[in-house]
Order: sequence, then structure tokens, then C-alpha cells
Amino acid sequence: MSGMRTSGLIGLTGGFLIAYQQSSLRFWGWRENEREVKMDMREMINKVKKKEPLYGESNLTPYMQGVAARNSRYSQLMLYVFPWFNLANHDQHGVDTAKYYRAAEEEMEQERLAKEKSI
Repeated sequence: MSGMRTSGLIGLTGGFLIAYQQSSLRFWGWRENEREVKMDMREMINKVKKKEPLYGESNLTPYMQGVAARNSRYSQLMLYVFPWFNLANHDQHGVDTAKYYRAAEEEMEQERLAKEKSI
């Protein structure tokens, strides 16, 4: 019975790692990622409207945030050799955040105009 449990554990772990890697490939844009792009844009616009930091608060120093970002960048490509998950909150994602602020400003302007029309 121990062999069955071990085989089951290996299968579950392997399945999780494959699913995690596939989601990373989609988020990077290496696979179909239209859904993730829309979800990310919506989440960030909502944060801008609430005046929250885009990537959350971090207890780490800026240097340690950089270390976390550099250590985990593209780590999913070798996930099957050495699983490395980034659990640190950092703002070094290599994304131009101005697009979120522009989209939020446009959305707030549309809401303001719609409110004025209804009055």
C-alpha cells in the first residue's frame, strides 16, 4: 500500500507543477493570455481608483525585494528540476504601470460624464 501512496503523491505533485508552469507561460504571454491580461488590467484599475499600491505593501527592504525578483525571474522554466516559488511581495515586475493609471483616468472620466448626463 505504501507504493500506491508514494505513486499518488508523485502524481499529484507533478500535476501541480505542470499546472503552475502552464499558468506562468500564459501570464508571460508565451501562450494564450487574453484572459489574464484582462483580469490584471481590471485588478490594477480598481487598485488605482482606491489609491492602493499596485503590488501591495512589503515588509522587505528595496534591496531584498530586488533579490526576490531576480531569484524567481523565469524560475518556472526549470520548475521540474528545482521548484522555486516567489512568495515575496515586490514591485519589480518589469511592467510599465503608466498604462494602469491612464486606463483608470479614462474610466473615471467616463463615469463622471455619465453621472453628469444622468443629472
